Amino acid sequence: MLDAPGDAPYRPPTIFMNAKLLFKAIFLLIVLLLLVLMGMNNSETVTFRLPPLLAKFQQKSAIMYFAFFAVGFLTATIVMAGGGKGGSSSKSSKSEK
Repeated sequence: MLDAPGDAPYRPPTIFMNAKLLFKAIFLLIVLLLLVLMGMNNSETVTFRLPPLLAKFQQKSAIMYFAFFAVGFLTATIVMAGGGKGGSSSKSSKSEK
């Protein structure tokens, strides 16, 4: 197929993943595997105490592992979210002046 004048030449999409993305995916799978292994091998009931918030909380340890992982995952997501380059509001305020 011929390219139209002035168009960039066709480049087929690359099939290789970004190394950083691949590392993150493998790391997340390893953490999830450890979470599953902990849940399978620790089925007894444990008591969780956090005096300022909870007096006493009993639950299966596997569910508590999952809850701790979920809280950590959500915390990391919130911390890493945002952080853009200023957004469109800073651009529009500069152009109005």
